[in-house]
Amino acid sequence: MSFKDYIPFYKRNLQVAIPVVLSQAGQVMVQQVDNMMVGHVGTNELAAASFAGSVFINGLIFGMGFSFGLTPLVGRFFGEKNFKRAGELFQNSIMVNLIMGLLLTAIMFGVKFFMYDMGQPKEVVDLAIPYYLVQVFSMIPFLLFFSFKQFAEGIGNTKVAMVVTLTANAVNILLNYILIFGKFGVEAYGLMGAGYATFTARLLMPILFFVVFLKKTEFNRYLQYISFSGIKWSRIRNLFSVGIPIGAQMVIEVMAFSLGSIMMGWLGAVPIAAHQIALGVASLTFMLASGVAQGTTIRVSHQLGAGNYVEMRKAVFASLHMVLAFMSMTALSFVIFRNHIPALYTKDVDVIALTSNLLIVGAVFQLFDGLQLVTLASLRGLADVKKPMYFSLLSFIVVALPVSYLCTFPLGFGPKGIWFGFLAGLGTASVLFYRRFNRLSLKMVEGAE
Repeated sequence: MSFKDYIPFYKRNLQVAIPVVLSQAGQVMVQQVDNMMVGHVGTNELAAASFAGSVFINGLIFGMGFSFGLTPLVGRFFGEKNFKRAGELFQNSIMVNLIMGLLLTAIMFGVKFFMYDMGQPKEVVDLAIPYYLVQVFSMIPFLLFFSFKQFAEGIGNTKVAMVVTLTANAVNILLNYILIFGKFGVEAYGLMGAGYATFTARLLMPILFFVVFLKKTEFNRYLQYISFSGIKWSRIRNLFSVGIPIGAQMVIEVMAFSLGSIMMGWLGAVPIAAHQIALGVASLTFMLASGVAQGTTIRVSHQLGAGNYVEMRKAVFASLHMVLAFMSMTALSFVIFRNHIPALYTKDVDVIALTSNLLIVGAVFQLFDGLQLVTLASLRGLADVKKPMYFSLLSFIVVALPVSYLCTFPLGFGPKGIWFGFLAGLGTASVLFYRRFNRLSLKMVEGAE
């Protein structure tokens, strides 16, 4: 196919993806504002935020990934125009996500008792634990928000989630400014101020979405099927069968990066602060590309439900073109501005110098990250989730972590060695996911012919 043949697919993909990209970008920008503000409080506070985040993110990502299982299931029924099944899935997902939120909150609360045994400086852990606990108690409202979000995106409405997310983000930033630094007569809470602001914003998100669901007529055709009798084991089992492998796959990847952060903490406060900044910058580009990838999941599930397998492949390759082009530009910007970006977060010259080196390695894995994001999202759109989970286990646990340890300690590369492991894991995952999607989708096309 020529470039002109793909133009309609670029447009359709972007119509779905742009609101997701904006909401993802807004969320990451809030995290970066958190880091910038906390970084100006002190290096130990920034290190504590990084450590608490690297522990909490494992539970958060599993919960988010579990909720992602709703989107391809709803998307397929939307493509089939089976609104009753879609509405019943939404009802069951609310209950399932509430239960999952309670379980994860209890598990993550217990993790705090082991945080002093993770090899971090005591002064960093002392600051991290109270901040971590505030994050833990935001889990339930955050997962309820994702029930609304993933359902709305499954039926092709990505704008409501964008508006709700950006509104909550604005509240978060304002509260950060007030509570971290003590503005408008409020006591300065420092690092804890960032935690209180995040909790408040996450509590607001499901409330806003609930109000929108009640007022928008677009959702009425689904809400009419909600009843007590609509709670069915078959629907719950369906959500678990897709959601758990997605959650496990996501937590495997994030766990590898979290364990990398813990290894970085063994090297001291300066390396972990530099790691937090560099990883935060990389997460911004990751989230933007992830928005396109999530839009691809929606497009694939809709085309799957409609039985348009050729169109489905074209939509996926259109997303690959866009993401790889974007990641190429961000990789170049990482190299060009590697000495300027960390100065936005801290004045510590040692942290700036180390962050600059990490950003060079981060630039290299941008393309692999983009490729694995889109192809993995395409597999989710097909509800093919178990094999990718095993591929992630191989890529990020069997490959990435040993390479990180080997390069950092025995081979003596220092902090950069941990990022070399990230590069190896992302490269392996991108090849495995691409081959899997290409083989499955070609079989569908051949079977339809």
